[in-house]
Amino acid sequence: MLFFLLIFMYSSRMDEKIFKKITAIVGAAHCSRDIEEMHCYSYDSSKQTFLPEAVALPDSTDQVAALLKLADRYGFPVVARGAGSGTTGGALPTAGGLVLGTSRLNAILEIDPDNLIAIVQPGVITGEFQQELKKHRLMYPPDPASLKFCTLGGNAAECAGGPSAVKYGVTKDSVIGLEVVLASGEILNTGTRTEKGVVGYDLTRLFIGSEGTLGIITKIITRLQPLPEHKETFLLQSTSLIKATQLVATLLQQNILPCTLEYMDRTAIKLVSDLLPNPPGEDIQAMLIIEIDGSRQHVQEQVHHLKNLTQELTYCSLQHATSEEEVEEIWQARRSISPASYQLSKKKISEDVVVPRTRIPELVEFCESLAEQLGITILTFGHAGDGNIHVNIMTTDNSPEATTKALQAKTDLFHKVISLDGSLSGEHGVGITKSGFLQLELEETSIKVMRQLKNLFDPKNILNPGKIFPDHA
Repeated sequence: MLFFLLIFMYSSRMDEKIFKKITAIVGAAHCSRDIEEMHCYSYDSSKQTFLPEAVALPDSTDQVAALLKLADRYGFPVVARGAGSGTTGGALPTAGGLVLGTSRLNAILEIDPDNLIAIVQPGVITGEFQQELKKHRLMYPPDPASLKFCTLGGNAAECAGGPSAVKYGVTKDSVIGLEVVLASGEILNTGTRTEKGVVGYDLTRLFIGSEGTLGIITKIITRLQPLPEHKETFLLQSTSLIKATQLVATLLQQNILPCTLEYMDRTAIKLVSDLLPNPPGEDIQAMLIIEIDGSRQHVQEQVHHLKNLTQELTYCSLQHATSEEEVEEIWQARRSISPASYQLSKKKISEDVVVPRTRIPELVEFCESLAEQLGITILTFGHAGDGNIHVNIMTTDNSPEATTKALQAKTDLFHKVISLDGSLSGEHGVGITKSGFLQLELEETSIKVMRQLKNLFDPKNILNPGKIFPDHA
């Protein structure tokens, strides 16, 4: 029913003359105005749908530049799209226009093992890039849960993170240079191939996390890391939710630096318990996944320290994954939490809030109380090592009452996070689902300066209009 409603509401502003010019740029086989084809580019993981007026799949920077020059001339919107795995609506064509897909811009252009850098196009799949680097005993640390299908361009646009962020940082920490096509069609190169470079403003970080509102990324220069010699994986089970989350800060304070420190609450555990190497007992309220990497000697020293620290804690037990199969089972369980949550309800609100590590216990306790108060299910899991907790607010049905409760939970959650000196997003971005709450976190001057930057780079509001900034701000 929704699909036909969208077709009925669809009103094209892109005439045949413009589409012929798009076809001349990318070729007839790589663009479309067919309703069925456009519908494939109308949604993302936010579960919202907006039909574009056309889709184009360029295969070069020059083609991207030509498309943007066309958009600049005729004033139609352009929305860059990777794999559509974003959860905040960042790749949705809310104003119609052209969806510019990056699936053909998918080449690994260079891997330089000596200088520990690589140059890639935005359509490269993150997981495939990581697998290619392993052949050189190298790694690209950012590892979002969707790494098997998300793209490096999308990761850059949203500043994606992942479990390894506690030690290695997020996307902005691994990208040192970009090639970007501006709204005018001009090509801008930012950053360097070198570890140091302070000539002029740091434009690279300006574009990372800008959600395609300032320019379209066509090349990415990434910093690489040597693949660690050794890694050990542990699963800590706790009978106390609060004490388990308190332990996160304690581990780091005690000079234990894991490459992964993940958390899941009891609801999340129940959803994926069958996937774990050893199903947890009924009294388990929380789990931590702890991984330590580095040289074999360093890992052994850290593991010894970890075991000594936890062996006298009566509320938890530490299980050592002794095989690759067990490690894979643990990670399969962790990465299955979000999709498995739909067992509880067909509809949910997924948030990725961040608080200081020492405030995690307050956040999860608040979520438990909020769920009880509103009579709904809220599960929490995520990257405890950097305070980035994923909060899934489940709705019981599509009724107005259930929707109102879920939105109330989201609003209360955001206010609580700000009161804890936190942030509304750690890696998912703002898009359209959080734009109405921007003023909770950012002062008026910050929003004003950001709008001025948007106007400077994109004076005609061609690039991904309607994202990040609320209409009333």
